Amino acid sequence: MIDEKKIEQAVRLMLEGIGEDPDREGLADTPSRIARMCAELYGGMSDDAGIHLSRTFTSDSSEMVIEKDITFYSMCEHHVLPFYGKAHIAYIPDGKVVGLSKLARTVEVFARRLQIQEQLTGQIADALMEYMQPKGALVLIEAEHMCMTMRGIKKPGSQTVTLAKRGVFETDPALEERFFRMMDRR
Repeated sequence: MIDEKKIEQAVRLMLEGIGEDPDREGLADTPSRIARMCAELYGGMSDDAGIHLSRTFTSDSSEMVIEKDITFYSMCEHHVLPFYGKAHIAYIPDGKVVGLSKLARTVEVFARRLQIQEQLTGQIADALMEYMQPKGALVLIEAEHMCMTMRGIKKPGSQTVTLAKRGVFETDPALEERFFRMMDRR
């Protein structure tokens, strides 16, 4: 649960720490604004992907389902700076499918936490396997990290790509190849 009062206190201390006056006109409401922002950005801490992925529909199809270009925003746990990009999800149904919006909601559940991209990718794939029980799942995430863009090495535009494969995607290279061919049809 987000404790907005603690966040407000911390923001006031940070402002003082960088030499600012937290009571000046432009900053007077900043601690409460940041606390409300944190409640939104980190709202996934108390969310459960199972709520979204447990609502399935019976389907005879066992063909690959892909939801691509799911925009997400997350916060790096190392520098508490944003990283953002696109998530692409594929799964092979085993008697049931999920509403397409539920895949995007699952991305949001895990993205709205302090996170690293590698973990985010695996958490999405694991949730698909746990709650939908497909034959396999694959998650590809492409993201730009502000910790590399605005500080440190300062390389804007660089992309980090992570991939998590579960089930038949781990054992059948042809399925992974088919996924990438379908992704190229943009």
